[in-house]
Amino acid sequence: MKMMNLRALFAGLGLLLLALPLLAAQNDQRPEQMIRASIDELMTRIEGREAYFADNLDELEAIVDDSLEDVADFRYIGASVMGRYFGNATPQQRSRFVETFRKTLIDTYAKGLVTFDYREIRVLDNQQASRYEDQASVAMEVVANDGTVYPVSYSLRLDDGQWKVVNVIVNGINLGLTFRNQFDQAMRDHNRDYDAVINGWAPELAVEELEEGGSA
Repeated sequence: MKMMNLRALFAGLGLLLLALPLLAAQNDQRPEQMIRASIDELMTRIEGREAYFADNLDELEAIVDDSLEDVADFRYIGASVMGRYFGNATPQQRSRFVETFRKTLIDTYAKGLVTFDYREIRVLDNQQASRYEDQASVAMEVVANDGTVYPVSYSLRLDDGQWKVVNVIVNGINLGLTFRNQFDQAMRDHNRDYDAVINGWAPELAVEELEEGGSA
């Protein structure tokens, strides 16, 4: 049960982004203010409706898809995950991978929303200052029902006057780097066949890895 809850924790963390589009126009807000307000808004949207969404996943996936449109920079993330293979990919392959990657996240987040089990989600008061005006990180903590505290850090970049999430670090595990390594391994396993890798893309993250943590 603990392992299932931890998997749900990982999936559910991304759903904290759902409310950010409501705040995107308020560009005078600091990133941590946006994240904190988004958490309050999200809790209002899902509280008491887990059972309903469990029976209406298509509806939930549509909500997630629409919400992530203005929140996550999927093109930036997709290029980062492809890493050194991005340059040799065709424009069509790049676009197709971005859409495939997006779909896998939407499916994961939607399922995680109805099983996410937590006691408290809190954005830390003392945030580390960024070196660059167009980059920021927001540190927070998720407290599971058993009292375990999981540190979470969102990486954001300023794009055309709007903050967008480009990476997440959960309990010291850099998810962007983890997915990049998996893409690299898939390319090796398929002899650099882009289409085969994209068609079979199904990123995984070992529950034990999140539980034990790592270095960012």
